[in-house]
Amino acid sequence: MAMRLGVSPVIKRVFRSSSTVVPKRTLAAATTTSSRRYIKAHHDRTRHPLWRGLHTSKGLWQEPAQTGGAAQSGGGEAAQSYEFQAETRMLLDIVAKSLYSEKEVFLRELISNASDAIEKARYLALQGEVLDSTEADMKIHITTDKYDKTLTIQDSGIGMTKDELVQNLGTIARSGSKDFLKQLQEAGGADPQSIIGQFGVGFYSAFMVADKVEVFTKSRIPGSVGYCWTSDGCGKYTIEECEGVEPGTKLVCHLKVAERQFADESTVSAVIKKYSSFVGSPIEVNGQRTNTIAPLWLQDPKEVSPEQHTEFYRYVGGSYDTPRYTLHYRTDAPIDLRCILYVPEGKPGLFDLNREGQSSVSLYCRRVLIMNKAENVVPKWLRFLKGVVDSEDIPLNLSRELLQDSALIRRLRTVIQNRVIRFLFDKSRKDPEGYAKFFTDYGIFIKEGILSSTEQVEKEEIAKLVLYESSAKPAGEKVALPEYIGRMQDGQKDIYYLAAPSRELAETSPYFEALKKKNVEVLFCYESYDEVVLMQLREFSRKSIVSVEKEMRQDKDAVDFDAASGGLLRSQANELMDWLKTVLAGRCWGVKATPRLESHPCAITVEEMGAARHFVRTQFTQIPEETRYSLLQPQLEINPGHPIIVKLNSLRQSNPRLAELTAKQLFSNAMVVAGLVEDPRTVLTSMNELLQLALEKH
Repeated sequence: MAMRLGVSPVIKRVFRSSSTVVPKRTLAAATTTSSRRYIKAHHDRTRHPLWRGLHTSKGLWQEPAQTGGAAQSGGGEAAQSYEFQAETRMLLDIVAKSLYSEKEVFLRELISNASDAIEKARYLALQGEVLDSTEADMKIHITTDKYDKTLTIQDSGIGMTKDELVQNLGTIARSGSKDFLKQLQEAGGADPQSIIGQFGVGFYSAFMVADKVEVFTKSRIPGSVGYCWTSDGCGKYTIEECEGVEPGTKLVCHLKVAERQFADESTVSAVIKKYSSFVGSPIEVNGQRTNTIAPLWLQDPKEVSPEQHTEFYRYVGGSYDTPRYTLHYRTDAPIDLRCILYVPEGKPGLFDLNREGQSSVSLYCRRVLIMNKAENVVPKWLRFLKGVVDSEDIPLNLSRELLQDSALIRRLRTVIQNRVIRFLFDKSRKDPEGYAKFFTDYGIFIKEGILSSTEQVEKEEIAKLVLYESSAKPAGEKVALPEYIGRMQDGQKDIYYLAAPSRELAETSPYFEALKKKNVEVLFCYESYDEVVLMQLREFSRKSIVSVEKEMRQDKDAVDFDAASGGLLRSQANELMDWLKTVLAGRCWGVKATPRLESHPCAITVEEMGAARHFVRTQFTQIPEETRYSLLQPQLEINPGHPIIVKLNSLRQSNPRLAELTAKQLFSNAMVVAGLVEDPRTVLTSMNELLQLALEKH
């Protein structure tokens, strides 16, 4: 295709800026701080690999399919037509139609390419290379034209020679940026962290929205000429020499009718805000700067003010409140990581509590948005966090939209999790009152973290953040597990907890009596899932976590049968226990006397009380009643000194029916107290008969 400058109004707008040369010193002064890190040593210009061309692998070049019959531009070289290879055409079709899930991503890719080109020019300028330059500063200019349905992206970067055009735009899956990085490393250059491109396919995403793409480019290497690369993405492209092209690259997308919304300024600005707000180079849309928010995560944490964090939090989180906590973290080992994470001030909503809820942390790579909702980077239980994670080490797929769940990603996730845990634990020590409010709102997520973790070390790290009420503290005041361990009595080997609906029921529980008498601290768990969490945790700091019910069942202390104080003799207690086994056959799997009760006549124990209660809540309705007891195998533990037990023993002879009803009611009451009865109405079936017989004497 032949093209002459000055014919199209679109082309007229391409070359309006002056061509005055900018001195090297001015160009170097315009570079960013990150670019300055590239300089470690001066290289011999004649030996610098970049002078041999940025992309010089001749094996990937495409020879021109035809060289004649085309018009010329301004007396320059005639337009030459090239063909993509068959497999390249197939890959181009995949890139343009299938690789990206959202068509708007093409703009992110093209802006990233423009940013790369600018960074290359900055680097060479800082190295002292002589480059052609204009008065244009290092910016990315974007122009929209609804009438012509065009989107134009222009950068003042390094530009391309004809050979580079053939290599970079004529061969898919060849990344100029990746080659540039490789050459820098071979030349001993510093880490060029601002170069974004890695896969060489981002440019072709333009064909998702455009039926023709024109690229006007001129290399900044002295003596270069301008070229126009044109293709409709269907198998061929042309390259012709053009006059008046400024150093850098200008890409004109002739949009498909169905994609004309990308010629709208507001649409383009919204996409830039979503994906490219933090690109290092300024981005202007129709002369208006769009990326005005600074990437705070790249700054020194000590230099960022709370007001800046509030503004940034509202931007990345789409919120109107202020952050409760702010974690600004930077590290290079064991993995490169820059992040800012916020805990919202408000309470989580119902959608936040949903296990399937999405993360609110965005993943960036060198300031370019990769994933808006980074599922694999932040653990599921930390989905209440909002903010940004930026890492140069992440492995991406071709479209940059999906992460491979590799060992590196798992390590990144672990680093973030451990840092958040350490941060929150530090808050719990320095600001206990503020942390207690945080735990009231977000404690459910922390407990979920314990349940979802597979490693014991990880569970215990998260468990440092858990708070529970304690028998050693007033109601409403909570303690952490490290604090509990610090107050343990000499010789105490276990951490004790008691599950109950409220503090009142916990303090009057028959299972709490003995430990209260011994002044042993017990943690009170009021939520139904709390004991499941502690059962999963199992131990903390080499201390077993044990429910008081299980501790009572395993108690082997001798029972004091004191008839002098009104209790049963050993022989009487043995006869009563044998009789109870008969009366409660099919429901009770054992009866024994216990020294652990004082104000209660009896109590029920099972081997794993927490698991049994969970089983009752979730499975009991599906199982016949007789089968339920065989699964639970409850054991009745009686207090031989309690007046009710003493009276029950005498009733066995004087009123067998009343004794039988009383025994069954005591067993049912104990099952209710233990939380092992799904429907309390089942314990009232014989209550009226029991009351009638008990009142016959009055």
